[in-house]
Amino acid sequence: MTGLLTLYDRATGQMDRAGDWLLPTAARLVFAGVLFGYFWASAGTKLEGVFSPSIGAYAQIFPRAFEAAGYDVGQMGLWQRLVVLAGAWAEFALPVLIVLGLLTRLAALGMVGFVVVQSLTDVIGHGAATGAWFDRASDALILDQRAFWLLLFLVLILKGAGPVSADRLLAGAVPRLVA
Repeated sequence: MTGLLTLYDRATGQMDRAGDWLLPTAARLVFAGVLFGYFWASAGTKLEGVFSPSIGAYAQIFPRAFEAAGYDVGQMGLWQRLVVLAGAWAEFALPVLIVLGLLTRLAALGMVGFVVVQSLTDVIGHGAATGAWFDRASDALILDQRAFWLLLFLVLILKGAGPVSADRLLAGAVPRLVA
């Protein structure tokens, strides 16, 4: 029995070590294959130029305020314009950073904030149904789907980008300041 437990312990130890590089690499690959295009396309609907938000951006990000303004962009304030621009730029930049594995932990943390704000806007601003956990259905747009997104980002925050990444290249080029 002791031999069997030792064998099991060795095997799980090897899995732990493999998980240190496989899990973040797989998380970035899944992000690239499943969510990168989604966020990139969404960001593309928010800008008409680098500093020019689209009308749709205001409708997506500030639906109630934009409706109250009679869908007149001129009635929207500087703060709302800056939020729309920052959101659109973040929606372009953060996914690219994750795919490249550059500043991955920071980019994943930014994506967590982005998804939380996106989800709150969908529920409060657009009236989307959240769905429910533990209900046998796995297709709720907000609670179910975005929980998986956040889990993916959590892996990247805790594990980093993995061995095939710009972060790893930079780590080798920059001397460690802390032992």
